[in-house]
Amino acid sequence: MKASDLKRRLQKNRPMASISMRLPEDIIDDLKRIAPQLGFSGYQPLIRAYIGRGLRDDLERLQASHGSLENFVARLKQRGVDDAIIQEALADLS
Repeated sequence: MKASDLKRRLQKNRPMASISMRLPEDIIDDLKRIAPQLGFSGYQPLIRAYIGRGLRDDLERLQASHGSLENFVARLKQRGVDDAIIQEALADLS
C-alpha cells in the first residue's frame, strides 16, 4: 500500500457509513467476548479491524500479481510477441 493511502487510512476522522449486516449470534458473542481482550472498545471496532486487515492483504496481493503480470507482458514484448496477441490474451483474462 502506498504511504499516502496508508496515511489516509490511519486518519481517525475519516467519513463513516452505516451498514447493516446479519451475522450468526454465536459469532457476535465471540466478538464481544474477545474484543476487550485484544484492546478494542467493542465488537464493531474489532470487525472493522478484521475487515481492514483482510482488505489490505487482498489489495497487496492483487497489486503484486498485477505487477508480475506487467513484467510478464514486458518479457513477451521483448521476445517479439505481437502486441495485438498480447492484448487479446489479456482481454481473455477479464
